Amino acid sequence: MKNTRWMVGAVLTVLTAFAGIASTHPGLAAKAADGPASAQIKIDNFTFGPPSLTVASGTTITWINNDDVPHTVVSDDKVFRSKALDTDDKFSYTFTKPGTYNYFCSVHPKMTAKIVVK
Repeated sequence: MKNTRWMVGAVLTVLTAFAGIASTHPGLAAKAADGPASAQIKIDNFTFGPPSLTVASGTTITWINNDDVPHTVVSDDKVFRSKALDTDDKFSYTFTKPGTYNYFCSVHPKMTAKIVVK
């Protein structure tokens, strides 16, 4: 019985300490719970899907080539550029500045899309 009371007391002490830290640093708890923002764009049937995506600053976008032919991901203003992506290859970029980023496939220039960063 004494061991049980001691254990409950120890657990309550640790929980109280964590609650105190979380209440004085609420940003730490939120970041740990949320993690960094991310999104995916699929390349399939010679299209980027979705063709337009709005994200918050700090979001990492990952493009995945689901086509049987190589594609690239290149921004109009050359902010980001992937290598040729074969089937199932991925390319990621983290958007840190607000703005509109139009992009295309340099192998198939009619493939276009855009990312809006707020």
